[in-house]
Amino acid sequence: MLYGIFSYDIASPRVGIQYKDLVLDLEVVSLLGYFDDLSIDPTVFAQPALNDFIALGKPAHRAIRQRLNELLDNDTAALADVHDQVFIHESRVTLHLPVRIGDYTDFYAGIHHAENVGRIFRPQGDPLLSNYKQLPVGYHGRASSIVVSGTPVRRPSGQFMDDNRLTFGPSKALDFELELALIIGKENPLGEPIPMEEAEDYIFGVALFNDWSARDIQRWEYQPLGPFLGKNFASSLAAWVLPFDDLEPFRVAGMPQDPTPLPYLQTSAPGHFDLELAVWLQAADGETVCIARSNTKYLYWSFAQLIAHHTVGGCNLRVGDLLATGTISGDTPGSYGSLLELSWNGERPLHLSHTTARTFLVNGDTVTLQGHGFHKGIRIDLGEVTGTII
Repeated sequence: MLYGIFSYDIASPRVGIQYKDLVLDLEVVSLLGYFDDLSIDPTVFAQPALNDFIALGKPAHRAIRQRLNELLDNDTAALADVHDQVFIHESRVTLHLPVRIGDYTDFYAGIHHAENVGRIFRPQGDPLLSNYKQLPVGYHGRASSIVVSGTPVRRPSGQFMDDNRLTFGPSKALDFELELALIIGKENPLGEPIPMEEAEDYIFGVALFNDWSARDIQRWEYQPLGPFLGKNFASSLAAWVLPFDDLEPFRVAGMPQDPTPLPYLQTSAPGHFDLELAVWLQAADGETVCIARSNTKYLYWSFAQLIAHHTVGGCNLRVGDLLATGTISGDTPGSYGSLLELSWNGERPLHLSHTTARTFLVNGDTVTLQGHGFHKGIRIDLGEVTGTII
């Protein structure tokens, strides 16, 4: 069940869920009385972001979800009399950024990506820096430039080294990053860390995320303080958010962590998820091609570990905050979650057809990330996040 913010005709943005090729208007459903016995204020669905709905808490979310499952059972038979009032065809709607994002943190939890980056830029050294397996590495990103799926992405300009000469101009190494975003659904007081055993309670849901990266700008600027202009020009978030509860059937154990993390990062419970991910590239001058397939189980650090580490020093999370996993790459070339890896920093062009190849993105290229889970007959879809370079 995917939640998002949509508008249509002259209606203002409001909360809805995706159902096949329709969107169910939860404000109208509520006004018609279907949630009356749940004591849910209809105004919570008449908001331009999910934050107020998220703040209701998981018991309310679960009660609403159960009611919606009842209403949608037998192909919406329970809503037959009001079908045209509550359902809008997807072709008529405009989708909006689903949450009001106060803060954004990007992690580096994909170990195969981290190893590949190390091999590319430190070929004579250890692919992983000494802290990688001790803590979830992350940095504070720019929330204001996170845009909803479908928003065009303007190629950024900045400083970079070109043939050993400092240059200013449009990036020549524009890239995508295949990531998953965690949407925070609960707040912790400033100064109070979130323990591992409670960390997942702070996740409302997950959504696909593309952290666009200007590799040449990033490479010149990142030492010693990390990413800045190479990352802050745009990141794309899917319009639809999957509630965290929906991931439960896809829970798996992660890869062994060696050395054993410090106690505040330890747990015996399996904290990873088996979700298939795919990257599609529609070249400006060609057809759409699947260029990578990966899986969230390749993350080294779990969602709970990201939250526990983020707050261990006392940082307070707020409803609507976004925590991204970092690039999710597998251990084979066809599973790499960025062009930096797929083209090995431009040394090995990625061939999309007999006549088209890419090292990095060109203007007019469209990147689409997709994801789903399938286990014992149960399927969930993460929707997609897409963006075109202009």
